[in-house]
Amino acid sequence: MTMHGKLGDHDVLRVGYGAMQLGEGDPADAVTVLHRAVELGVDHIDTAQFYGAGKVNDRIKTALRPYGTNLRLVTKVGATSHPTEHLIAAQKPAELRAQVEENLRALGTDQVAVVNLRRTDMPPGLTVTGDQLVDLDSQLAELIALRDEGKIAAIGLSHVSLAQLRQALPAGIVCVQNLYNVLTRDHEDVLDECAAQGIAWVPYFPLGSAFDRIPSVSGHPVVIAHARRLGITPAQAGLAWLLAHSPNTLLIPGTRSLGHLAENVAVAAIELDREAITALDALDPR
Repeated sequence: MTMHGKLGDHDVLRVGYGAMQLGEGDPADAVTVLHRAVELGVDHIDTAQFYGAGKVNDRIKTALRPYGTNLRLVTKVGATSHPTEHLIAAQKPAELRAQVEENLRALGTDQVAVVNLRRTDMPPGLTVTGDQLVDLDSQLAELIALRDEGKIAAIGLSHVSLAQLRQALPAGIVCVQNLYNVLTRDHEDVLDECAAQGIAWVPYFPLGSAFDRIPSVSGHPVVIAHARRLGITPAQAGLAWLLAHSPNTLLIPGTRSLGHLAENVAVAAIELDREAITALDALDPR
């Protein structure tokens, strides 16, 4: 198993870092975690201006700017923070442009490597009605314009169906972020299409989440048993299965713990044996 994969035209370590949790806690701790991630070889950091109501991007800028030429900053648009509702949809083309501009300002950069369009058509998470039901083609046209202007280097998608991915392919999609893990495989068809098209598959909630009662991977007895047998943590087993399952998978697990960060990055070099892969494959809930 190779330790690196493709994000568009760039080689990156297959285990990156999801920065969403860095909006909580001490800003100095966030800076320490980001410094350590880069020291460990992480070169793909996932963020959004609506993470922590802007705090996450501020902390990334404090920790890592000026950014090295090998670091890929990936952000997400399609929602914005709100003082009383946590997040609200912001799907209109003009809103997407405004969010890209705000990400650039907050991060202190002229360009981000990828902007992921987070659609809001289906649960879990933010879903919309009314004038926020925006057609995909008009959104992609705005992102293509931003790419042509040099403000974003590439376009990705998040929370999309197979039909939406296929509709978007002419725009030149480099990655897809959908909910997916060993216990939650509703989007296997999207993963298969990404693999066929050479598009990076970047699963979110790779270990489950208390959010919307998505099952915990590291709490599953089969995962625990094989992790113990192999001398790794259950979280490492769940993440390693994702890397083994499809060669176009890139991971962005998030943590505020230096210990967990090191364990996560180490997964890039972990190869599960056939016994573990067969057992975890069999957990497919579909």
